[in-house]
Amino acid sequence: MKFVDLIKPTAVKVITSTSSKKRLMHDVSDLAESAYGLRSPNILEALMEREALGPTGVGHGVALPHARIQGVDSVVGAFILLEKPIDFDSVDRQPVDIIFGLFAPEEAGVEHLKALALVSRSLRNPALCAKLRANPVPATLYTILTAAEAEKAA
Repeated sequence: MKFVDLIKPTAVKVITSTSSKKRLMHDVSDLAESAYGLRSPNILEALMEREALGPTGVGHGVALPHARIQGVDSVVGAFILLEKPIDFDSVDRQPVDIIFGLFAPEEAGVEHLKALALVSRSLRNPALCAKLRANPVPATLYTILTAAEAEKAA
């Protein structure tokens, strides 16, 4: 699995500011709806249910909200860079500014876990996160995300 298989250029967005974690979840849901045609209310509900199980803020300013969604054909992602970090109840209590939402079919097992592992492993790389934070242009962010694994493979 590769980033290029998970995310479309239209599923990358920079947001100047957002007021709360819940508002951010709305933003992630809306982005997935516009990029993939998924129903935003269904996504939001699934993300909030997953978040209720435990926060998906993994530390170092990164959050990986994810959920299984009815009507999704394959695992897809949405990336948001916040210009102003927000509190996300992260494990390290640091505010979040890099958000990668993952949406998988309800019956997805291994594929969902592989996608989550890929994104998690990649966004634990401080150099990659620094590069993402330094380039607040959606097209550039998409290139950075999809090129990161190409560099590893080379």
